[in-house]
Amino acid sequence: MEISASTPRRPQQKRSRERVERILAAAKELIARGGSDAMKMGELAEKAEVPIGSLYQFFPDKGSVVRTLAERYNEEGRACIREAIEPVRSEATFSEAFRGLIDTYYGLFLAEPVMRDIWSGTQADKALQDVDLADARENGAIVAAALRHIHPQADPEELFNRAMLVMYLGTSTMRLAISVGRKQGDAMVETYKRMALGELLKAD
Repeated sequence: MEISASTPRRPQQKRSRERVERILAAAKELIARGGSDAMKMGELAEKAEVPIGSLYQFFPDKGSVVRTLAERYNEEGRACIREAIEPVRSEATFSEAFRGLIDTYYGLFLAEPVMRDIWSGTQADKALQDVDLADARENGAIVAAALRHIHPQADPEELFNRAMLVMYLGTSTMRLAISVGRKQGDAMVETYKRMALGELLKAD
């Protein structure tokens, strides 16, 4: 899957925003049905019931549609991370919150075929790699902030690097887990949780 670096236009008027939402909803349906590689802009315009010119007005190419969906999934994931991790003030509550968060995240990957399709091509596409990296940085910052409450004497840069790496590997773990059988995938996620918590909560 090749994603263009073209930037989608942000709509200002209510009618335009509603049209963009229709386009994205239609894109999700088409991707769920046949994958993002098979989705065509003309097919998308027809599905969203918008003129093809309007589609290109908001999304210069298919890649910008896919990237917008990816960024939205990242925003949803970040909201879950904030809700679970930001209130944490002890190792015990961090461990419980982190385990619950990973279970929720894994459930999203299992339930959402569009999410799986988008991220299956991340490693082969520079634009999606950049989105993925930015997401790991933001998620890492959230987790590192919570860890500073637990280990206030720790080096903040070290905590951030540790947290960013763990969160980046978490997404990679989800992609691998949904690519194998469910039993093996579940076991991989459990292994990741143990490894991640061991690294995040170590005192040095």
